[in-house]
Amino acid sequence: MKTIKTLLSASIISLSLASVSYAEQTSKPMANLQLEQAVASENRSAANKMRDQYRHPKQTLEFFGFNPSMTVVEITPGGGWYTEILAPALKGKGKLIGAHYPDTGEDNYYSNSRKKLVKKLANHKMFSEVELSNFVPKKASELAPAGTADMVLTFRNLHNWGEEGVSQVFIDAFKALKAGGILGVVEHRLPKGATANDMNSGYVSVEKTIAQAEAAGFTFIASSEVNANAKDKASYEKGVWTLPPSLALKDKEREKYLAIGESDRMTLKFTKVAK
Repeated sequence: MKTIKTLLSASIISLSLASVSYAEQTSKPMANLQLEQAVASENRSAANKMRDQYRHPKQTLEFFGFNPSMTVVEITPGGGWYTEILAPALKGKGKLIGAHYPDTGEDNYYSNSRKKLVKKLANHKMFSEVELSNFVPKKASELAPAGTADMVLTFRNLHNWGEEGVSQVFIDAFKALKAGGILGVVEHRLPKGATANDMNSGYVSVEKTIAQAEAAGFTFIASSEVNANAKDKASYEKGVWTLPPSLALKDKEREKYLAIGESDRMTLKFTKVAK
């Protein structure tokens, strides 16, 4: 009888542990299951997937605190590299707003970029719930209705906007976010103490970026080294565009720059503190 009781007890404990283990396995990743599936999706282009080794989308978004029920603003989606991940990861539960250059009807980079993005979004059902807003560099823009976004993200854009433009977009992001909302920034990182010059063009100061975000009202939470690259010395003939994916020097020392890989990047997380 004692043996039977012992066996029953052991079985109950074993089943309990198995239940706990199963619960941990299912509940832990559930919040980001859609994100994992989106990153692994066959709907992403092969060329984009090849860059995961440098851009670390899953780890980056998890660091920012992404979850699939959020309203997320992606500033200037461009060719849609991150949009291919964010759109399906948010579909059905959250919302993705692409704050992109407006189409003014002119034949210029901004209008043509918007047209290409609209065409891309229309070509696959995974983008069916994506909304677009208008973002105009260096001018006040409504990225999303005030106080409605949970997260605003910008990937490798700051260097395009200049100091005035960065300050303005941080103000716009602050307005768009709810109290407690998150601003996530990924950008080519200028080495600490370096002076900006032609050889490091495209790289941005971490300290200046934090100061600009704080001036807009944000509180700096943390930085991550998930997108760091120690091989990148930030000193090249064509600045950051010497490295892949641009490879501005084309075949000149191509293998050397491929071996370095994509740029060393800051990954910064800020919040809009509730007053």
